[in-house]
Amino acid sequence: MLDILLLGATGYTGRLITRYLAAHPQRETFTFGITARSEKKFNTLRDELGDALLHVPTFVVDIANFDDVERAVQEARVVINAVGPFWRWGTSVVRACVRHGRHYVDFDRRNPVGSFDYAAAKAGCVVVPCAGLDSVPSDLVVYVASRTLKSFAGASTAIDSSTSAWRLGGQSISGGTFSTMLSFLEDVPRWKARKVTQDFALSPVEGVPGPRPRAFYALPIDPSMRGVLYLMSIVNKQVVQRSWGLFELASRSPDLVLPSESFAAQDVSGLSYGPTFKYDEFMVLPSRLQAIFVVLFLATVAFAMATLPPARWMARQLMPRSGEGPSDRDLDAGFLHITNITTSAPVASGRTVTVRTTFKGKGDPGYLLSSIMISEAALALVQDKDLLPPFGKRGGVLTPMTAFGDVLIQRLNACGRISIESGAVPVENERMKAR
Repeated sequence: MLDILLLGATGYTGRLITRYLAAHPQRETFTFGITARSEKKFNTLRDELGDALLHVPTFVVDIANFDDVERAVQEARVVINAVGPFWRWGTSVVRACVRHGRHYVDFDRRNPVGSFDYAAAKAGCVVVPCAGLDSVPSDLVVYVASRTLKSFAGASTAIDSSTSAWRLGGQSISGGTFSTMLSFLEDVPRWKARKVTQDFALSPVEGVPGPRPRAFYALPIDPSMRGVLYLMSIVNKQVVQRSWGLFELASRSPDLVLPSESFAAQDVSGLSYGPTFKYDEFMVLPSRLQAIFVVLFLATVAFAMATLPPARWMARQLMPRSGEGPSDRDLDAGFLHITNITTSAPVASGRTVTVRTTFKGKGDPGYLLSSIMISEAALALVQDKDLLPPFGKRGGVLTPMTAFGDVLIQRLNACGRISIESGAVPVENERMKAR
């Protein structure tokens, strides 16, 4: 049996994942196979990657044929799904993985797979449909900030608020990403689309509502870092809130979530972010004038794409075709820099503690860095199963941090393109002290 099977290896993002896995420093310690819709597509990929694919098994799979999908997922322990639109094709792959006890990761949190949570947990398989730019960094910086807070102020320290400021460079779009966006607009019922914007829609526990979306933002204690609504925050906040909810539920009812007859007794109270936790994020821009322009532009485009079919037709003519995306040069020129400020609820002394956490990536965030994140998540399930946190050992429909925790953080820090740091910062009059 293979360790990893990649569905959609000949698509734009699939090729990046194939390239990354084939050249991975630990390549000799795992096996992987790839799928595509036809042998012709494999020939094109072989021409691109050459000897790197000599010993990689290939499978022709029609993602629209459930029997094909079911046969394919049985070939491996972990399935990476790079075939979009995920709303259209993801659910059947998850169903097959859960049926046969295979782990699953993909890029898209809008894939409606929450109903598989119980079955996945019973089968002992991990399902993480948000293992790329959406929403590994958001989930990770909050998790790291919580750990840092507790190391400075004690294990019972709770988070009051956490805000992430995103700076992205080289954000391009591929044909597959554009197809997924259109699918969400055209295929997803409006009531379901509205539901994903509601606080704690994916969380098993209801929490304190977070800040409402607004036009302009500033980072707490560092108001020089300003910006506007980050569109993917709608997805990222739901994932972070699901992590909060799963950790909170485990803290309140550990025997319900991790029954003692199946798991050795363990203290999971330290995973909780606390009952007052609130999360927000935004995209950093250099000036208020540019922020105003971006807000007006995004509002106009969003309205046109959502309500005017001719606008979607025009976009189809202008956007990249399926399989197309940024050049290697553009991929290398991109970057991601996230600064997260997390403040505790008052501790015993009545004071609060503030932590600054950074996530820095070298390369296009949505493609190159996403390919690294999802690959390392899959490898964590293959090579570090015994080191995973409690939820990762149990299974279920999880988030990056509930499934992988410190294992994924260590893998990303070691990959050569991503660095993650966190530490307490001195604050005076609600502003960060100059160093």
